[in-house]
Amino acid sequence: MTKISFIGAGSTVFAKNLLGDILGYPEFSDVEISLHDIDAERLATSEIVANKTAAALGANPTISSSIDRRESLDGADYVITMFQVGGYEPATVIDFDIPKEFGLDQTIADTLGIGGIMRGLRTIPVLLDMARDMEEVCGDATLLQYVNPMAMNCWALSRETSINTIGLCHSVQHTAAQLAGDIGVPVDELSYRCAGINHMAFYLDFAQQTADGLVDLYPKINEFAATQPAPVRLDAERSDGGIDGLSDAVRYDMYRRLGYFVTESSEHFAEYVPWFIKQGRDDLLDQYGVPLDEYPRRCERQIEGWERMRADLEAPDSAIDVKPSVEYGSAIIHSMETGEPRVVYGNVANDGLIDNLPDGCCVEVPCVVDSNGIQPTKIGAIPPQLAALMQTNVNVQSLTVEAALTGRRDHVYHAAMLDPHTAAELDLDQIWQLVDRMLEAHGDMIPTLS
Repeated sequence: MTKISFIGAGSTVFAKNLLGDILGYPEFSDVEISLHDIDAERLATSEIVANKTAAALGANPTISSSIDRRESLDGADYVITMFQVGGYEPATVIDFDIPKEFGLDQTIADTLGIGGIMRGLRTIPVLLDMARDMEEVCGDATLLQYVNPMAMNCWALSRETSINTIGLCHSVQHTAAQLAGDIGVPVDELSYRCAGINHMAFYLDFAQQTADGLVDLYPKINEFAATQPAPVRLDAERSDGGIDGLSDAVRYDMYRRLGYFVTESSEHFAEYVPWFIKQGRDDLLDQYGVPLDEYPRRCERQIEGWERMRADLEAPDSAIDVKPSVEYGSAIIHSMETGEPRVVYGNVANDGLIDNLPDGCCVEVPCVVDSNGIQPTKIGAIPPQLAALMQTNVNVQSLTVEAALTGRRDHVYHAAMLDPHTAAELDLDQIWQLVDRMLEAHGDMIPTLS
């Protein structure tokens, strides 16, 4: 029997979506599901929801839960990570509030910037500890890694462990669907090739499959971009929890300047570069519709609605609405178990995949998945302007990973020095002071650095 371990299953809604995807396959109706979280109360809710999800799909899996991570991992064939070290309070609050005292604003702070650096420093040790458990109790398992900061986490795992890991994000498929909507092309007729680093990958090709063959869609994107006033507004509710009406002006402007469309949303991308968020430049925020503090707002909305949602989910007479998601996790498991080939976009070590990015860094590329496992495809060299932009982010990722793996505090300063947004706003003394304040505030959430 295939065993799948959910680590961080207290993320109830995300766990429900992935579980619904998995149990939606007839081949997996009797799999073993093990749920783990350090929060016993949320874990209990997730177990109730998991059983309701199975019932709604007519599946008969074996479902168990445990606050003992090693017990959950024992004998697993697949492990799915979905946790956040430190939670909203105190971790996210620290990541946003202290930088504000220095005049450094952020939007999401989960990937890069001083917030992303700190999130990496507190998350990598937990992932490595989990991976060491995996090496002992399920060494052949495949780790489906959903935790941010994606590139930093996967880079550390590939360097320090033997676990077969793929990092999974939904930005490639979500943005492809959004672009299809923008230009009026059915999503199921898209054919694209995308590559780069997580949250900064670009569509190298974006085409429509027609009866006469592939038709390049970039001319249609050009037409759409040229007719849109800034900021371009998103009409639909965001599947990642964002609010209606967020501007997409940042990446449409980047597209006009770089010639390729980026996968991650404008509010994310704005803080990976030095051009859109500047002290005293509210005109830029208005021009591009950049939503400062967007991630804390999302967290607060989710926290506010959690008790009501939990009551609804746990109510004995309430039905679970199970809809397919666009996450890759279940499809990967299905392809590896059945041999049915698929292409997914995954975050893996750059072992000769993108020629003009550093060896060993974490890249996001198409991967073929079948009974032979996960097989990343070689891209070759990407356009030099894209590689140069990605390198500014890879520098920060590299130094953060180095700090986490070696315990060297100086590399945290170096990572912050080279972060594009931080460096554009603060001088060197301010950067040093900010890092010191952040590390002190995190306390034992980050292992001692010397």
